[in-house]
Amino acid sequence: MSDDVKIPQQQSSSDALLSVDGLVKHFPIREGLLRRQTAAVQAVDGLTFDVRPGETLGVVGESGCGKSTMGRLITRLLEPTAGRITFQGHDITHLGVGAMRPLRRDVQMIFQDPYSSLNPRHTIGTIVSAPFKLQGITPDGGIKKEVQRLLELVGLNPEHYNRYPHEFSGGQRQRIGIARALALKPKLVVADEPVSALDVSIQAQVVNLLDDLQDELGLTYVIIAHDLSVIRHVSDRIAVMYLGKIVELADRTSLYETPLHPYTKALLSAVPVPDPRRRGTKSERILLKGDVPSPISPPQGCRFHTRCWKATDVCVRTEPPLVALRPGQSVACHHPENAPDRVPDEEVLESARKAVDVVSLAPAGSDSAGTQTDVPSEREQPSDPGRAPRGSTRKPSGGAAAE
Repeated sequence: MSDDVKIPQQQSSSDALLSVDGLVKHFPIREGLLRRQTAAVQAVDGLTFDVRPGETLGVVGESGCGKSTMGRLITRLLEPTAGRITFQGHDITHLGVGAMRPLRRDVQMIFQDPYSSLNPRHTIGTIVSAPFKLQGITPDGGIKKEVQRLLELVGLNPEHYNRYPHEFSGGQRQRIGIARALALKPKLVVADEPVSALDVSIQAQVVNLLDDLQDELGLTYVIIAHDLSVIRHVSDRIAVMYLGKIVELADRTSLYETPLHPYTKALLSAVPVPDPRRRGTKSERILLKGDVPSPISPPQGCRFHTRCWKATDVCVRTEPPLVALRPGQSVACHHPENAPDRVPDEEVLESARKAVDVVSLAPAGSDSAGTQTDVPSEREQPSDPGRAPRGSTRKPSGGAAAE
C-alpha cells in the first residue's frame, strides 16, 4: 500500500482522543499437518472505553488478563480480530502500514523491558533519532541537536549521544525509551508497564518524569501496570481488567474508596499499609483461591464467577454488561459491592462459599493476627450499600496487586 493513502474522515461519537468499541483479539491455535485452527486464545474479548485529551487512563489486572495485548491493539502493532478503534475521528482499525505511517507521529509506545527494547548495536543517538529518519523529518537545528534536547528533557546527559545501551542502568535505559517515544511530539502515549522492570528506588523517579512530561507537553497517557501504587499515583481514571474484559471503569477516587466489583475489592485488600500511624488498624485480606481460568476456554457467564464469593446462578448463566451505576463509575457485575444488588433474589452457590479465604490482619502485637475465616455473602449478612467494603477500615493506598 502506498504512503499517500487517504485516511477516511469520520465523525467521532464524542470529543475523546481515542475511542475503542467492542475490541476483540483472538490468537488462533493451529494443529496438524494442514495447520487447521482448533481453538483460539481469547486475549481481548470486547473492550469498550474512551480516552479523553490530556488525561491518563490506567489499566490494571493480573498477569495474562490482556492488558499488554490491548496496548498493542490501540497502537496498531497488532491487527484486531473485531471491533473498532477511532483516533481523532479516524477509523484506524484495519489501516495498512502505509496508511498508519502518518499516524505513528501521534501514537507512540513505551515498552516494558528497557533491556530488550533498545538495539544493543546502535548508539543512543541512533536510537532516539530513528523516528525522524523513518518519518523523513528534519527538526530545526538538525537531528543531533534535537536528540540532545530530548535526552536533556528526560534527565540524561546530552553528551552521552554516542554511548551504547549497555553503558546505562535500567532506569536510564527506560528514559532513553521515553525520549524515543516523545521524539515526534505524539498526542497519545501508551506505556506498557513502564516501571515494572526497574528497581523500586528508581520507579518513583520515572513515574514523576512521566507526570512532568505530561504537564509540559500536554500528553495523553494509557498506562498499563499491575502495581496499584503506580496506577493510583498517575491515573485520572482506572480500568480493571480480568480475563480479557473490563470489569470496572471508574475515576481514581471512586475506585479506591468505594470499589464496585468484587475483583477490584480483592485487589485493593492486598494493598499494604506503609503508614506507621495506621499500624494499629485491623484489616482483612481477601485471598482468591485457584488460578485464573484459561483464556482458551473462559467460563460462561461472568468470567470471575469461578473465584467470586458472591456468585449465583445468574452469574453462571448470564454475562453482566458494563453499566454505569454511579456518575463516572461503571461495573460489570450482577452483585456489586457498595451498591444495591442488581439480582437480589439469587442464592449464593455452594462453590462460591469456598472460593476465597479472608485473612484477618490484626494490629501489630495482637495474638489474633493471621487468622482465616470464610467470606459471608452480603445476602446472608445485609449491609448498607453506601458503607465502606467489609474489612476495609482504611483508605487504600499504593501497593502491589493481588496475584
